[in-house]
Amino acid sequence: MKPFFSVIISLYNKEKHIKETVFSVLNQSFVDFEVIIVNDGSTDNSLEVVKNINDARVHIYNKTNAGVSSARNYGIKKAAADYIAFLDADDIWDDNFLYEISILISNYPKNKVFSTAAKIKSPKALYNADYFCIPNNEVAVLNYFKASLKHPIIHSSSVVINKDITHEIGVFNEGLKTSEDLDYWIRIGLKHPVVFKKTPLITINVTDNSLTKSNRNHYKALDYSKYLKHYDSVDFLEDYINKNIYSSIIKYKLINDKKHSNTLKEILNYKKLSLKQRYIIASPNALLKCGVKLFRILNNKKNYY
Repeated sequence: MKPFFSVIISLYNKEKHIKETVFSVLNQSFVDFEVIIVNDGSTDNSLEVVKNINDARVHIYNKTNAGVSSARNYGIKKAAADYIAFLDADDIWDDNFLYEISILISNYPKNKVFSTAAKIKSPKALYNADYFCIPNNEVAVLNYFKASLKHPIIHSSSVVINKDITHEIGVFNEGLKTSEDLDYWIRIGLKHPVVFKKTPLITINVTDNSLTKSNRNHYKALDYSKYLKHYDSVDFLEDYINKNIYSSIIKYKLINDKKHSNTLKEILNYKKLSLKQRYIIASPNALLKCGVKLFRILNNKKNYY
């Protein structure tokens, strides 16, 4: 009998975190699931740690390192359930996460994308992600782009999708080394609304080598120009893409990549920026870096993109 959920964990050099992550799944109050751990060529003790976890629901696969998208796609191929959950190897689920998702699936049977709010943990602070879409603890079916103008309502550790999604829009783009998650969430948002519960049921760990802190020196933005043709047909897409273009320009400026920063400025809609944002875009890179450092000090927490 197939499980209700397939939980896919892409594992690469997370020996300090993976045990706690896996047990946050095994300790779920909803127990009908399988855990698919895809060891993506770890060079530390990660594989040995998960091998010592004795639970029949845990399935471990080893592959040559090819990146998180490749590992997740491998897990998708192995998934037996109709509903697929993703979990980064250093993030944590509350013990009722899958139960609450199962309730959403039961209450919204025609929908295929489900997510909950998140907490963010850095070495200096633990805080709730800042959403504006609905009151706390309530549930709504949301336009992904409108609801994600503040903090994205989908994260790789909070989202659960019907497996049909992977046949409809495909899987993760293995050609992308950064922004692969963003690409997939946009592709989902173009086709499906998100059933979102505004209760923080996951904890995103911002660690030194976390997936959420990808190597910014090798940052490459998405090709945002390919979404321009959808602006008139998808509500709030332009606002969302413009927000991400602005964010990408900032990232390029922080690594002194003038060429790509200027290229993105050509498709940025300045009319949708605040005066403060326009000032930041125009500021010298050195001044911007100082401002970012000051922001982190004043907020006493690491920056989270």
